[in-house]
Amino acid sequence: MDDLQRLIWQGENDQVDFKQRVTQPDKIARTLVSFANTRGGTILIGVKDNGYIVGIDPDEEKHTLELAAAFYCDPPLQLAYEEVELEGQTILKVTVPESDQKPHFAKVKEDDWRGYVRVNDTSVQTSKMVEKSMQTEEPAFERIPLDRHERAVLDYLALNRRVTLRQYMKIANLSERRAYRMLVKLVIHGYLRLHDKEKEEYYTLS
Repeated sequence: MDDLQRLIWQGENDQVDFKQRVTQPDKIARTLVSFANTRGGTILIGVKDNGYIVGIDPDEEKHTLELAAAFYCDPPLQLAYEEVELEGQTILKVTVPESDQKPHFAKVKEDDWRGYVRVNDTSVQTSKMVEKSMQTEEPAFERIPLDRHERAVLDYLALNRRVTLRQYMKIANLSERRAYRMLVKLVIHGYLRLHDKEKEEYYTLS
């Protein structure tokens, strides 16, 4: 059994995703971003969710993927492609490396960009990350150096039990988009825990 067959046999997981086709750049962007924000991953296009190989036209798929990576992911992503023949069909193997520019956001609609992470075999929006991570093992976090804006929220939480997005915008004098990005980054890297069960989401120290 070669490496590709082994990936298909093992099924989808936190680093492998199957797609029969890629037709909508906004939807595949969520998967791309979730891999880049977590541990990286591989997307096999031309494979159904159950592992059945259907094959694709790789040029069509690459066009949609390039559109998604460049215009529906922020910051944009660099993907690696490999065309593989298996059972008489062409599969496109797409590698998404773990990013050193976390967090990345996917464009859901005009002026609406959201963060995603990979939990088991699902791309999970960061606002739902707490619920999902409670159902699985704790994700492995990578601690990173912080700038003064990021340290400001940790200093605030050392003295206060919780902080909301609006409070953080005032504390650090940041725009909503930039403040949200920083909070997502701190959640992804394990500094903060997101609580989204109440009317207004809030963050606490992990």
